[in-house]
Amino acid sequence: MAEPRRAARTDEPLPGARILVVEARFYDAIGAMLLDGAKAAIEAVGASATIVSVPGALEIPPAMAMSLDGAAKIARPFDGAVALGCIVRGETYHFEIVAGESARALMDMSVQRKFPIGNGILTVENEAQALVRADPKQFDKGGDAARAALALIRLQRSNGATR
Repeated sequence: MAEPRRAARTDEPLPGARILVVEARFYDAIGAMLLDGAKAAIEAVGASATIVSVPGALEIPPAMAMSLDGAAKIARPFDGAVALGCIVRGETYHFEIVAGESARALMDMSVQRKFPIGNGILTVENEAQALVRADPKQFDKGGDAARAALALIRLQRSNGATR
């Protein structure tokens, strides 16, 4: 397996930033590791996380949209969001549908709303690959997804972009 190529990481503070984390718990142990990595990255910059759990990856985008709308309605908007989950290839076409549609919905939401979203939904061949990618001590894909959302929040704040 190829080692990931990583850009220089920044833990530049984002105190007060509110991050929505929507996690799918279809694979509980993998989900727990992804969440641990994401929470550590969010806390490292002084931001706070609100966690919403859903059954699977296809439920992540609608749960995220509902949560974002609800928070805005009560004047407590989120600054960014992180999607966490795992899709393991099986013997049917279901893998392609779930992987493609969840990613498409997250990208559509991010672009249409001009909203920072980090996609940490793993798409893997087997559970062993998922465990390595999810483990905060190895590939830390949950932390990477959170850091992606945080980077987009910094970009949005630095150039005065509004949603």
